Amino acid sequence: MSSRRKALTRKDYVAGIQQSDRSILGRTITLIESNAPEHIGLAQDVLSELMPLTGQSIRIGITGIPGAGKSTLIEALGLHLVEAGHRVAVLAVDPTSGLSGGSILGDKTRMEQLSRSPDSFIRPSPSGGALGGVARKTRESMLVCEAAGYDVILIETVGVGQSEVSVRSLVDFFLLLQIPGGGDELQGIKRGIIEIADAILINKADGDNVQRARAARSEFEMAIHYLMPVTTGWQTRVRTCSALTGEGIPELWQTIQRFKDITVRNGFFQQRRSEQARTWMRTILQDQVMHLFLASPRIKTLAEKLEAQVVADRLPPTHAARQLIEAFEEQWSGETPDRVKNRTR
Repeated sequence: MSSRRKALTRKDYVAGIQQSDRSILGRTITLIESNAPEHIGLAQDVLSELMPLTGQSIRIGITGIPGAGKSTLIEALGLHLVEAGHRVAVLAVDPTSGLSGGSILGDKTRMEQLSRSPDSFIRPSPSGGALGGVARKTRESMLVCEAAGYDVILIETVGVGQSEVSVRSLVDFFLLLQIPGGGDELQGIKRGIIEIADAILINKADGDNVQRARAARSEFEMAIHYLMPVTTGWQTRVRTCSALTGEGIPELWQTIQRFKDITVRNGFFQQRRSEQARTWMRTILQDQVMHLFLASPRIKTLAEKLEAQVVADRLPPTHAARQLIEAFEEQWSGETPDRVKNRTR
């Protein structure tokens, strides 16, 4: 007997999501992540039909330095939320190896208690080297989770880095997780990360770390005092907590709720989402245009030749780019090289 699972139709995927079937939810996200030509169209059809069911959640991005306890915090917050009657989806983006292409995908084992809850869904997803530590298809996965009835979406990113700020284009609330470090809390943290945080949480504020956590909180509060708020009507909050003991977790959720209440009232909540949707569309368009551009064997060969000349400092990058554009226009317009050059001058 064949062990292959039955192929699902568009109707099967949509019905399964509407019934909050976690197995179908997982298969839908796998479909979305697939680059197979036969899957791309089906995935977009499914997403289009699910769109009216999306948007009814609070989207929370969580990032922090390695060892800050992101997974422990997410489990503690997730358990607090499901006990309060919420349904929580965790999209944990794992780093993909640049050498092997493999990824850790260990978040389900690190969130063992939360993963057992029928009101939670945890999906580790390889980042695929995506800019900002957010998997390329995380946005679509988030929408599917919303359509399945999850009202809190927690997105754990790879870690703090210059490109990590791209998570801001995905979530409503952005949380930066820190740990007390004996007075060196601000060192090694990019100012840009602090500038986009809606809250800074000092984790591991327990045992001998309590006083150091309080000192770290004061330091961050002083730092953000001189920064412009990233969200209209909201001043970045700094809190302490212990994800291990659960202390400070209810207060963190209260902070997020206050944030949503304020930004919904002043209209910024929906404004940010509208801007994110527009940016998302343009990013996808840029990716698709580049794919279309390099799909031509002729253009690809020319690009490799010109890149070699640019790397060897024999050709200015602007000149190389112009040649590629002219070749592309010539190919798709059917015009002669001279006419293309005259028109682009």
